[in-house]
Amino acid sequence: MCAVKTEDEITVVEREVKEFWTELKSIYGAEQINQTLALRDSCKESIKLLSERWSKKLKEGDLMIDKIQEYRNEILQQNKHISENEKHLTEIKSKLNQEEEQKKELTDSIRELKKELMKKKEIIASKNKATKEKVERLCRSKELFEERLGLEIRRIHNEQLQFIFRHIDHKDPDKPYMFTLSINEQGDYEVTSCTPPLDCISEFQLKVRETNNFSAFIANIRKAFTALSFKQTT
Repeated sequence: MCAVKTEDEITVVEREVKEFWTELKSIYGAEQINQTLALRDSCKESIKLLSERWSKKLKEGDLMIDKIQEYRNEILQQNKHISENEKHLTEIKSKLNQEEEQKKELTDSIRELKKELMKKKEIIASKNKATKEKVERLCRSKELFEERLGLEIRRIHNEQLQFIFRHIDHKDPDKPYMFTLSINEQGDYEVTSCTPPLDCISEFQLKVRETNNFSAFIANIRKAFTALSFKQTT
């Protein structure tokens, strides 16, 4: 029943459309209708072409936007690399500056060490010269001491001098009484050994350093040996 009703409605619509076209033709005429239809078709074609053209333009625009975005991403990436390179370059410059400063400090230290070394060499040379002069003076006095004090002077290892006294013990004139003398790093006289030992040797050593009177120093030691010998025989 429903299907019959739908079919009747379609028939009615078709009839009304035919009646409309018949009435329209009677009013406007077939030729004018055809022109209108041709104009409509022309407009449709123009619209279609325009749509296709704009569609193409939009696609080109999308491609251009994608390309611009791609270029923008490339620029951002390059800027990132440039920033990283600048940071790395800054670190390298800082490191170079530190190394240059360290090099300068090292150069200054080496220069100061050279100055100190030269001063030490000069001091050592001066001390060596003074020591040599003292030893030479002692050697020049050798004959005088031997004649007057019965003293024998020998040069032994490490630039030391050994002083040997005889004719002290009346019972044994050849018995040796001796001490060894050196010049220390400060350039002072220093007794390194004494046989037989004397309690006053440190006092004599201090006095000769103060007065630099070496003859009196030798004479005092001989007197001390003589007193010791006399004490041992009594």
